[in-house]
Amino acid sequence: MIDVCDIERAAERLRDVSVGTPLIRNFELDAVAGGKVLIKPECLQVTGSFKIRGAYNLLCQLSAQERKRGAVAWSSGNHAQGVAAAGAMLGIPTAIVMPEDAPGAKLENTRKLGGEVITYDRYTGDREAIARGIAAERDAVIVPSYDHADIIAGQGTVGLEIAGQAVAMNELPDQVLICCGGGGLSSGSAVALKAKLPQASVHPVEPQDFDDTARSLVTGERVAVDPSARSICDALQAHMPGEMTFEINRRLLGKGLTVSDDEVREAMRFAFRNLKLVVEPGGAVALAAVLAGRIDTSDKTTVVVLSGGNVDTDLFAEIQRGSSG
Repeated sequence: MIDVCDIERAAERLRDVSVGTPLIRNFELDAVAGGKVLIKPECLQVTGSFKIRGAYNLLCQLSAQERKRGAVAWSSGNHAQGVAAAGAMLGIPTAIVMPEDAPGAKLENTRKLGGEVITYDRYTGDREAIARGIAAERDAVIVPSYDHADIIAGQGTVGLEIAGQAVAMNELPDQVLICCGGGGLSSGSAVALKAKLPQASVHPVEPQDFDDTARSLVTGERVAVDPSARSICDALQAHMPGEMTFEINRRLLGKGLTVSDDEVREAMRFAFRNLKLVVEPGGAVALAAVLAGRIDTSDKTTVVVLSGGNVDTDLFAEIQRGSSG
């Protein structure tokens, strides 16, 4: 378990590394919601997603000997870029196991940032087993996508920023909606938010066929998604909540919300048209939940986290044209 002090220390480590993304309002979105909506655009973050926060927080604490041995991770793309970027900043060799069908932009950017990419089939392979095997061969440090105290604390700086910014704006939120895959962002942010803004409820948002956290919150224990599940939200395709993340989430989160791929597409179109932001599918689910009315926003103040903006140009153009894909 972590507490808000761990997140505050992570924020100090990240002071000159991550971007303090703003909280912004949009009158069109407020009109749709019937209340105030504050948008946290982590799509504007270093490497295009919140993932640099956790990756750097873990890697910067390695010993000199550990740094020499390098780091190994597994990721659908955003964590990969975060690890590669943090490794480049700290002089740590990095290798990341990524799906062969990951968005080309994520594969290309990970390589550009200096990461060694090892691909696998996401539907038949076990990325964690592959990564752990490589780490054992190289005696390298493993950097999990979400289930690690330093990763959770780093991602929790999103929630810490939201709390500080909301207080400064005198716009205290009634609820905060956070995109959820394995649960690192939601759990870390919930720790910070509940410490600073205890009146605010925190809700994870997932693709409807990858609703493992929502269903796990109902049952009180971790449950998995159907192996045949598919979604355009490549960043949110965790098949089961993490052990550490769920232990936090089950205590702190409110009801889980889900959205369809079509609702995600509409949210991406809305973000581009009205917010002038490029948001990837997985990064748009919290916005989609507001637009689709998955939670009551009338006469309330709602914070929406846009967790990433790394999307291939062809897919983005197709969605903006209104194709069902």
